[in-house]
Amino acid sequence: MFQGAAQLNLDSKGRLAIPARYRDVLLGACAGNLVLTADADGCLLVYPQPDWQPIRDKLLGLSAFNSKTRALQRLLVGNAEDVVIDGAGRVLISPNLRSYATLDKHVVLVGLGKKFELWDEAKWQARELPSMDGELPPELEGFSL
Repeated sequence: MFQGAAQLNLDSKGRLAIPARYRDVLLGACAGNLVLTADADGCLLVYPQPDWQPIRDKLLGLSAFNSKTRALQRLLVGNAEDVVIDGAGRVLISPNLRSYATLDKHVVLVGLGKKFELWDEAKWQARELPSMDGELPPELEGFSL
């Protein structure tokens, strides 16, 4: 399970050094094979390859007759790229995905259970947190910390 946020830097070639606390787990769980893809919120999603495959299969199993479904398939599957953690513990983020998420030098890697989000640091800091006023989603009814 991945959790926490790490402020990192992309090098001039677009490589991201995976923090050691995650790297060892990823090397053991999926031999460093990851999938990067675009997210509707303007960041990138980073999945260990075995965790991505069922999501991809489920998305591709949905009917393409619905325009919203097709748009989601295009976004997530159409932008998905396989990457491998290199010997120095880095992954190369393609120019296409860096451009989509407006990633420059300073980024934030956020652990969210079985995946990560990779944000431009300025976008991460500027994002609006959801208001807790009003109705909660049904799945949060009765939830307490």
